[in-house]
Amino acid sequence: MLRLSGKIVFRGIAMGPAVVLKKKDETVERQKIEDVDHETARFEEAKAASKEQLRKLYEKAVEEVGETNAAVFEVHQMMLDDAAYTDAVLQMIRTECINAEFAVAVTGHDLSEVFANMEDDLMRARAADIKDISDRLIRNLNGGEEIGLAAMEPSIIVADDLTPSETVQMDKEKILALVTVHGSADSHTAILARTMDIPALIGVPMDLEQVHTGMTVIADGIRGEVIFDPTLEAVERAEGQIKEEQERQELLQEMKGKETVTRDGRRVYLYANIGGVEDLGYVLENDAEGIGLFRSEFLYLGRDPLPTEEEQFQAYRQVVQTMKEKKVIIRTLDIGADKQADHLCLGKEENPALGCRAIRICLKRPDIFKTQLRALLRAAVYGDLSIMYPMITSLWEVDSIYQIVDEVEEELTREQIPFKRPEQGIMIETPAAVMLSDELAEMVDFFSIGTNDLTQYTLAIDRQNEDLDSFYDPHHKAVLRMIKMVVDNAHRCGKRVGICGELGADPKLTEKFVRMGVDGLSVSPAMILRLRESIRQMQ
Repeated sequence: MLRLSGKIVFRGIAMGPAVVLKKKDETVERQKIEDVDHETARFEEAKAASKEQLRKLYEKAVEEVGETNAAVFEVHQMMLDDAAYTDAVLQMIRTECINAEFAVAVTGHDLSEVFANMEDDLMRARAADIKDISDRLIRNLNGGEEIGLAAMEPSIIVADDLTPSETVQMDKEKILALVTVHGSADSHTAILARTMDIPALIGVPMDLEQVHTGMTVIADGIRGEVIFDPTLEAVERAEGQIKEEQERQELLQEMKGKETVTRDGRRVYLYANIGGVEDLGYVLENDAEGIGLFRSEFLYLGRDPLPTEEEQFQAYRQVVQTMKEKKVIIRTLDIGADKQADHLCLGKEENPALGCRAIRICLKRPDIFKTQLRALLRAAVYGDLSIMYPMITSLWEVDSIYQIVDEVEEELTREQIPFKRPEQGIMIETPAAVMLSDELAEMVDFFSIGTNDLTQYTLAIDRQNEDLDSFYDPHHKAVLRMIKMVVDNAHRCGKRVGICGELGADPKLTEKFVRMGVDGLSVSPAMILRLRESIRQMQ
């Protein structure tokens, strides 16, 4: 038995087989071969196996995350049939009499470099795809283990860390818990766990070479520990705790259908944060009163090319119609910092958290911004949709946004496409926005405080840097005073203000936020019923 401690990012306990995701570059050695025909046949077999894996991944992903997010697997299938790639591999095998693994590795590296140096954005984005299919071919040539993230059995995911593009591939219904070596309380691992109501631990000092897929794991998000190959006693204790958690969840079901109102009559709106259409089931299951944060950037991650206007429109329309008359607040593209989309080719930045991200990308790339705005205005016809702009730091940014929205309205009017101008609000997540909140409140319809970034920028601490966890204090007096200032300034202008950062679900602060006058809290779906129970008990 191996017992390790970790940091809890979502409470709960789960037990099951591990799926270990190991990230390492395999060293491929050059070897002389005698039978060229045998080696080319090996390559063709690996190619066929790779295509079949990608076909299954595509079909599974279409069912679970939609065609938009599944498209990357279809692109990879087509690239495996590209003559420039396969002919180069076969030519190396035949002319140099070398092993297929080395031929694939060299060809993949060379072509990836060619694409990476092209001027066209879409062509440069192909570099990562070339590397991906080359890695898959080498794995199949070596007889390596293929972990089907979209087709796995119910399992506990064990990894160094998880990226948004990896989580897109997973069958979320099959994830029992998440355990990672790295990450932060605001990482995508944590966001995924909170959305799905599953235990998650980060900062677990695991050697991924010492654990393997299939071994039994207990992810204890109550004690803050992970147990590999547990003893019978540990298994029995975990089974008892799992039963207790299930009973607790059953009691929370009584909160469904009830208003979120304190005992003295203060009404608070409880909304859900989601990353895509596939999360709607969690929203409805947990009886959220609306969606306070739709992270639209997840439509852009793990795929190539950029989502079209029609793809975005269909996604937004589906969310709005599913929620019927309930409010749906969609945040415009918030790429940058810890969320990177290769096909945007943003380039390397020394400090991406302070670089070109969120609204800055949209204003610098109005073609991308307009495509999204067109889809949003069209979808607004179908329900109570609001648009929220992230990372605002000045009044001129809001003026610039409105100018582009005006242009989009003119375009849609000329084209006779039905649309509606929805409510427009901004995220308050920088000290600059806090200090200007009195003037900004006069320009927009609502505020939503993003406590994760607000804390980061106020304390000058990278929230993704786990080495600074002891310095990162979301309860810092400066942060709380800023939140109070924003609430007061918004209310003086008759505007509502909510919190959409995970701090809104912190039981130590929920009552404080309600007393401050916050109108609504938008949190992970799994926290809705727990918060409702807590707020209904407040005096």
